[in-house]
This record gives sequence, C-alpha cells and structure tokens, in this order.
Amino acid sequence: MSNKTQEIAGLYQSKVMPTYSPSVVLSSGKGVTVRDVDGLSLYDFTSGIGVHNVGYSHPAVVAAIQEQAKAMTHCSNLFINVPAVKLASKLVDISGLDGKVFFCNSGAEANEAAIKLARKWGSQNGGRYEVVTMRQGFHGRTLATVAATAQAWCQEGYDPLPVGFAYADFNDLESVKAAVNDKTVAIMLEAVQGEGGVTPATEEFMKGVRALCDEKNLVMICDEVQAGMGRTGTWFAWQGYGVKPDLFTCAKALADGIPMGALVSNAKFADVFTVSSHASTFGGNPVAAAAALAVIDVIESEGLLAKAAEVGNLFREALQGFVDKYDKLLEVRGKGMMLGLVVDGDPKEVVEALKAQGLLALTAGGNVVRFLPPLVLKEDDLEEAVDMISDALDCVFGE
Repeated sequence: MSNKTQEIAGLYQSKVMPTYSPSVVLSSGKGVTVRDVDGLSLYDFTSGIGVHNVGYSHPAVVAAIQEQAKAMTHCSNLFINVPAVKLASKLVDISGLDGKVFFCNSGAEANEAAIKLARKWGSQNGGRYEVVTMRQGFHGRTLATVAATAQAWCQEGYDPLPVGFAYADFNDLESVKAAVNDKTVAIMLEAVQGEGGVTPATEEFMKGVRALCDEKNLVMICDEVQAGMGRTGTWFAWQGYGVKPDLFTCAKALADGIPMGALVSNAKFADVFTVSSHASTFGGNPVAAAAALAVIDVIESEGLLAKAAEVGNLFREALQGFVDKYDKLLEVRGKGMMLGLVVDGDPKEVVEALKAQGLLALTAGGNVVRFLPPLVLKEDDLEEAVDMISDALDCVFGE
C-alpha cells in the first residue's frame, strides 16, 4: 500500500462511519476500467455494483450532465422539469406497462414507494397490507426494505422491524401460495436475485406468481434495481419471462452514477398515489433525469441489450470452463452480464486473488463470486479479463 493510499485510507477510517471495508482508493474511471490514486489500472467487473452499465464516463452521459447542470441543477416538484417528464415517458415506453412513474433517489426508496403504494391500494381493497417476499432476496436498507429482505444478516440489531411481511422460498410456487392469506396485498420479488446469489427465477415460477396475483387480486412487484437497465439482455429482467408485473422498481444504472430511483406502474395502479400521499424532494432531479435519458439513448444506439446477451454468453462459456477444471467451483448462474461463479467455500479468497491480478469482482449469497461488467465490454477486453480470472483461480485452486 503506497503512502498516498495509506493517507487517504487512514482519513477514511477516522472520519467515515465503518459501514464498508474498502481497500482500494479510486480516482477515475473510463469505459470498463478504473484507476487508483497511484495510477494503477483495474478492470471493474462490478460496474460500481451494477451502476455503470454504459461504462465509466461515457461521453454522451457526461455531456448531458454538464449541459443540464449549466441550465438547472434542481427543480422542486411543485413545478415541472422537462427532463423528468421526458424520462417518465421513456420508462413507460420501454417497459410497455402503460402506466405512470414516481421518481426518488435510490433503489431502497423506490422499493419503499412500491410497498407504500401497494398498502395504500390494499387499504381501499379489503384492508390488506401484507407483502410476501422471497428468502435470499434483497430490497434495500431502510427499515421497511430491511424487513422485506428475508435475510438475517441484514436484519440483525434492528428489531423491532416493521410488520406486514411474510417470506416464501424463491422458485417454489407452492411456498408462495402457502404464504398468501386474507391480509396479503402484494408479492415482491427479483427476477434475478443479486445479493442473494445471482439466482434467476425459472419461467414457471415467474408465470406462476403472475397467475397467482391475477387469481387473488394481488399486486405483483418486480425489484429491478440491480438486474434492470439492460444488464440481463432485456431492458428489465422480467421482460425475459413473458410476464408483466403491476409495479417495478429501478435505480443503480438508471442515471449512471447520479443518484436516482424510479417506481413504474401499469395503468391499474397509476393513480393510487394522490397529491401529498407520497413525495421526494430530489425525485426527478433534472440533472439525474438528463443523465438517465442519455443512458437509455446509449443503450439503444449502441445495441447494448443484444451485446449484454451475446458477450454475456461468451463470458458464461469461459466461466463454465473453469467450473469444468476445478472441483471447488460448482456452477455458473445468472443472465446476460449478471453472472455468478458458485464456490465450494468462501468466495472472498477468489475476489482478493482477482484484485491482485487487476480485476475487481464482488461476492453474493455467501458462496458466489459475482461479476457485473459494464455492457460496453469488448470481446478483446473480455479475453484479457478471462486470462486474469484464470491466473487468479490457479493461485487459489491450482496445485
């Protein structure tokens, strides 16, 4: 660790609450790479935890941010700002839900808004309020979204948690049916569980949940905070299953690093929120909205949905080769550019070995190495990254 890194890391430890344990001090990013304060270049296969789907510092996004910042950085929601209106229209269009949008600042807030909307609707439809969520899911860090996240490590120390949540097993429709009762108002799930282990839903499960919601008059909510904005090869992961939720949430990659979240509804639930029933001071911020519009344009103009699927398949094949080679690697799972390498044991050793080779990755679900590379990843960059992964795995599992 250089003196410069030590100095900044020491200041971080003395002044920033210890909710994270970072070890690299980054100073810049371009495309699929980042640089630390000493000028060392690293492949970022985390995309800032699923944020930089169009890569770091994409010129079109930077230009949109700069232009809007010159004009107006904030507009109260007591007035209308043009970028937010254009973005709402675009999100409704690419989702095909034919509803309306509520803007906020993060994925947790978007999920909180979805829960509130479902409860508000439920209060007018039989006094229902309970939301069924999936074990190994993850929905955020507010008290309500922690309660919605059916994982003990996330909830520990925060009792009493808000009531009104029931848990079911992911990809087990009978478990979901058993959790539904006369107080249930909604079923909330990720089409691909991210933090829980990069686990995709089965088509049978997604269609079964949709049918159950139709049968019981429940709200189907899809959390697209990590899987959305093209990462799995469709705009939103649920679009790969031939179903439509009633509500879905997105954030992270929506505005490419400018904090923004959104809740999108279908027509049925478009007017459940009324004036003053919910709000967010910075929701629909014009700079964030301008960035998001640029992100959508880049994904469309550069064909990144198809690229996520195509390059993702190449990456999956390479990872499967490592599974075939090492007994300690159990399987590859995920979709598109959202892939997990399941390890027999602690994945942190692999993540550290990858970092030593010059590639940043994440963990998930206790035993998974999670890869979320930018969708602009080129095949030659992938080849170099795969060589790094090969060297790292040899260091950890080789004889």
